[in-house]
Formats: sequence, structure tokens, C-alpha cells
Amino acid sequence: MRFNHTAHRVAARHFEAVVEMFVDQLAFVILRRTDRSIWLRQPGGNIDLQFSRSETAHRDADKLRSQVSFLSDTPEAALRALATWAQARGLDAHVGAYSDREFYLDLPEAFVDWVLEAMRPELADYPVKA
Repeated sequence: MRFNHTAHRVAARHFEAVVEMFVDQLAFVILRRTDRSIWLRQPGGNIDLQFSRSETAHRDADKLRSQVSFLSDTPEAALRALATWAQARGLDAHVGAYSDREFYLDLPEAFVDWVLEAMRPELADYPVKA
């Protein structure tokens, strides 16, 4: 088997705003769309991201441990820029830190069971043997 995609739930009322953020701010392209879900990919990547509309009112208390993660030389600044973008569209946005090299953005009304993480590239420098 080969890894294909990961899926995360987005509150239905903020679904289009989250898709817009990934397309306009993070350069993802839309691969496929249904009434309930959308599949996205960042050019140059080989793993897809699926968002599914969710009507749940429950927000996972441990959602900080479930992330869609990005690498950035300036992770905190990158997430603060996304938070400003989201706030301009009426979304509550919070940037927090796991460490001085790992940060997260939560849109608590939109992200059901995950946060958007950004970390320094050296944290993902893993020796992988084929």
C-alpha cells in the first residue's frame, strides 16, 4: 500500500473559508469536490488533504495533538499572517506554541478535531532508509 491522503473535519458553516485559506494563502489546488468533501494538494507534494464538512458541535479537547503540519523558516510569523487573514473574515483565530520552533493556529469554530501546525524545517530532517 502507498499513503494517499489524510482527512480532517471542518465545521460546515466555515468550510468554504477554510478551503479559501488553503487555496489562496497556502497555494493548494482543488483536485476533486463532492457535496460533503474536497481533496486538495499543494503543488510539488504527493500527499492529498481531504476536508469533510462536519455538523458536530463537539470540539475535541485534545485537538492540539492532531495537526495538519507545514514547514517554515518563520513558523510563528507564517501562522500569525494566516490568523490575521482568518480574523478579517470573521473567524476567531488563536496562535499558540508547542516550543520555540513549533507553533499552531486554531480556528476553534472551524477546525473540529485538528489545528494547523508550522515548524522549523530542521525538526523534519529525518534519516529515512528506502
